[in-house]
Amino acid sequence: MPLSVPPAPTTNPLARIREDLGAERRATRSGELPPGDKLPSISRTERMRRDPLSVLLAAYEEHGPVFAIRIFHAIHVFMLGPEANRFVLVTDRDKFRWRDGSLGDLIPLIGDGLLTTDGEYHDRAREIMLPVFHRERIGAAADVMSEEAQRALEGWRPGMQVDLYDWTRHVTMRVAMRALFGLDPDRAGVDVAATFERGLSFYEREYWLQVLRGPGSPFSRLRRVRRTLDGIILGEISRRRQGEAGEDILGLLIEAEDSEGNRFTDEQVRDQILTLLFAGHDTTTSTLSFLFYELSRHPEWSERLADERDRVAGDEAPDAAQLFSEMPDLDMAVQETLRLYPPAWIGPRRSNTEFEFGGYRIPAELPVNYSSWASHRLPDVFDDPHAFRPERFAPEEKAKLPKGAYVPFGAGPRICIGMRFGELEIRAIAAAILRRFRLGLEPGRGMRIRQMPTLSPRGGLPMQVL
Repeated sequence: MPLSVPPAPTTNPLARIREDLGAERRATRSGELPPGDKLPSISRTERMRRDPLSVLLAAYEEHGPVFAIRIFHAIHVFMLGPEANRFVLVTDRDKFRWRDGSLGDLIPLIGDGLLTTDGEYHDRAREIMLPVFHRERIGAAADVMSEEAQRALEGWRPGMQVDLYDWTRHVTMRVAMRALFGLDPDRAGVDVAATFERGLSFYEREYWLQVLRGPGSPFSRLRRVRRTLDGIILGEISRRRQGEAGEDILGLLIEAEDSEGNRFTDEQVRDQILTLLFAGHDTTTSTLSFLFYELSRHPEWSERLADERDRVAGDEAPDAAQLFSEMPDLDMAVQETLRLYPPAWIGPRRSNTEFEFGGYRIPAELPVNYSSWASHRLPDVFDDPHAFRPERFAPEEKAKLPKGAYVPFGAGPRICIGMRFGELEIRAIAAAILRRFRLGLEPGRGMRIRQMPTLSPRGGLPMQVL
């Protein structure tokens, strides 16, 4: 008997708008909303799409840690700062649900997995996956991470130009396919990394293009990407059901059974795998790109990290213990990169019930968001918040931060299940690059940031191999 997953939120844009406006009407009858710009505004909506940090920081400066602004058709409540993060993620997390927050927009691409489910189904799936993310099993993946990075570096030569974002996406996708799911990237028949990138590009389009449907629309191209990914994953599931399931996450999901004999269907297994493939490579890709962007602007830190790596590992690839315990400078640089550019920059929720925060009563059924990106850049929490200063994460300095100030992977029971895997992968690939090369930006070239669905360099990140 299959495990029961709640019905998926609608992807019909008109139905979504109708539901949001209905919830807003019911909510506003119960009292005042927090302060903020609540009238419709095309310019505010476009600024939120292109530069949300400027919108959120300005609203925080004007209104404080809780405010409400209208984005596109709906009023959204934002809660920023350490206390807000702890409220949403830890102390009062039961007042919110994920499923019909805006993360549901990802379902057409990655299915209905850990990111988009709540309640018993989510908890059951997470419980099944946790053993695969045990510290010892993650440590064993370091060899795959270093091997794939070194293989991909063989084509690099000083003086050549590399799109670091694209290069890293292919490395991390191969790592995720091998280390998490036992899939051979060379047998997939398609470029899975490029296929995912085509799918993700849908979410950076203008809102009005995202709501179009029909042949030739961006949404129809997104669905084609999903069909390609389905073919790969469902084909592997079918192959495993006819033989050995395996001991990786895919095998565990195929064989998982609760006390009443309920099991995941093939489609439910596929959705969990697609979700973890997305989370297992996209966030790492972005963080590595941002790390080397900052190192190119602070070459003294690039040399400092390279010297540390050589002292610890010499000509060998460092193992997990070395990467985590013996390279404190690399640790500080990675944490500072995650502070400045947390890939999962926004945490969309919907309020289950009316609640009070910051002196305001927030009605039930409204979109409520925390934002690690904005919270990490608050000047009353972080000194010189926009500057790359890894030393702020020296142990004695990090200990001074308020609880909830630093949440790049979330917090509480739903903290990112693959956090340690991602942190290890960032360190392993960075160490492989620093052993042989330095990277620099082209003179006069800056970087634009894409915000949806995760932070990443817009249009890639061309860099010179030095």
